[in-house]
Amino acid sequence: MASYLLFIATIGGIYALLALSLNLIWGGAGMVNLGLAGFFAVGAYASALVTTAGHAPILAGWVLALIAGGAAGIVVTLSTTRLREDYLAIVTLGFAEVVRLVAANEQWLTRGTDGISGIPGPWKAALGRDFNAVYFVILLAVLLAVFLLMRRIDRSPYGHALRAIREDAQVAQVAGKPVLRFKAQAFALSAAIAGLAGALYGHFTSYIAPDLFLPLITVYIFLAVAAGGVGSPGGSLVGAYLLMTLLESARFFVELIPGVTAVQRAALKELLIAVALILVLRLMPSGLMPERIPRAPRPQTGGTP
Repeated sequence: MASYLLFIATIGGIYALLALSLNLIWGGAGMVNLGLAGFFAVGAYASALVTTAGHAPILAGWVLALIAGGAAGIVVTLSTTRLREDYLAIVTLGFAEVVRLVAANEQWLTRGTDGISGIPGPWKAALGRDFNAVYFVILLAVLLAVFLLMRRIDRSPYGHALRAIREDAQVAQVAGKPVLRFKAQAFALSAAIAGLAGALYGHFTSYIAPDLFLPLITVYIFLAVAAGGVGSPGGSLVGAYLLMTLLESARFFVELIPGVTAVQRAALKELLIAVALILVLRLMPSGLMPERIPRAPRPQTGGTP
């Protein structure tokens, strides 16, 4: 039971990293990224390849995942500079599918649909049964560092500029803000965090394959951010673990329903998750932890300066 809870908590932490990644650009700059699963896969494959085929240290794989994810984010952003926001969503969705199809077909590089197995975990052989607990602590440290970074950005002048771009990019540009540069930076950082999450996932499960990076992951993370509170870093963490709780509880619940096939159970699971999240959004449209935007101090009237 303890191993199962540690596994769920670790996967929830990885989803929380993805939620923080999405919240930065969706809640911060108002950019819709439907290709989150693609950046997740880029980081996972980058780290897996250099640590298995290249025998590089795990830490080097994580750094490469950050770089690969960020570089992919910059390429996607710069290739869509002349497109409207809705077209950015379509392009990112297409990017995720391209990444998945390349991973499925380029067997010389990714081993195709067989996936990459034997991905090393930090001190996995020496730790034995304690590996899950130690890895969870490592993940918590990474998650805390990313969360503090997101809070720092959220409360900084840079974060205020991103919110201004989210509300009206043209007004922000007239006010002298370099909108394109801000968007590219935010998207690259978001993609880098998603890439790191992919690397952490691969080294935890020891196996990755193209079918693990379906668009459904992106949908899950959007639901987590919406349920937690768009624009709220703390809400992203709460929403990710709420989503994980719903996923697991729904799986156990559908097993108790008699007379249904495995395919029907899978459909019922998704239906229960959708209903639960709709109820959350219906009762709390701003999420469980709504965004709090600091207000500028009011000028004092009267009196002597």
